[in-house]
Amino acid sequence: MDIFIQQLTNALVVGSFYSLIALGYSMVYGIIKLLNFAHGDLYMIGAFAGFSALSLLSGDAGVLGIAMAFLAAMIVAGLFGIGIERVAYRPLLNSSRLTILITAVGVSLVLENGVMLTYGPSFKVFPSQLPITGFQIAGATVTYSQIGLILLSVLLMVALQWFVHRTLYGKAMRSIAIDQTATSLMGIPVHRIIGITFFIGSALAAAAGMMAGLYYGQINFMMGFIVGLKAFTAAVIGGIGSIPGAMLGGLVLGLLETFGTIYIGGEWKDVFAFAILILILTLKPTGLLGEKVTERM
Repeated sequence: MDIFIQQLTNALVVGSFYSLIALGYSMVYGIIKLLNFAHGDLYMIGAFAGFSALSLLSGDAGVLGIAMAFLAAMIVAGLFGIGIERVAYRPLLNSSRLTILITAVGVSLVLENGVMLTYGPSFKVFPSQLPITGFQIAGATVTYSQIGLILLSVLLMVALQWFVHRTLYGKAMRSIAIDQTATSLMGIPVHRIIGITFFIGSALAAAAGMMAGLYYGQINFMMGFIVGLKAFTAAVIGGIGSIPGAMLGGLVLGLLETFGTIYIGGEWKDVFAFAILILILTLKPTGLLGEKVTERM
């Protein structure tokens, strides 16, 4: 029982990270049908932005310092997301999907190598660490930091769901997802709304990167590669283009990956995650909450 509770807590924390990143994949795909494979690197950008912000604070940053670093990381990554959309994707929106996909891979390489040249190739130790104090449940130790990270992730997901379904900007996003041309004819600034979508998705990925840095204690310039692919897997599991599906898919992948590797070994963790992706694409391509969409000709 103690091992089960411990692994369940770890799975929920990791699954929360996947969910936050997967939200960006689903939002962008839902609006412009783009698989932004550079999105995982915005998770990495957020981690390094938080690292830089905390490094500017002398000594222990405290709760206020960590909160300010969180905000700074989300803003920096959000601005990166807007810049990427404006420079790399917007001129190619009318091009083939393969062209945009290749561009996304190129943007990913630019971000990774840019951070490597700026910060160096070695791992960086996060200036602040989360406390390890907690409480016991059936012999398992659950830290207050783990509970806080899970609750913060849930809060961000709920806030996004409220934004999309209760605000004018969210209504515009849903309108663009249905028919971009008709939305433009109604006077809605389509490109501005797409830019806001990139900002929000990138900011959520940055929040996950900041939390990962605080949780694991170290970061590196390649940290977004595998995590980004797993977040894409989570988005596919939940149903690409579905915001609730991205949330559910991240948690499901975290649980499956954590408990699956107990029996097959930690060295097979990545193989297990991508095997799930292949299985979902084969048996239920629309995902758990995805819907079949008829494409207009």
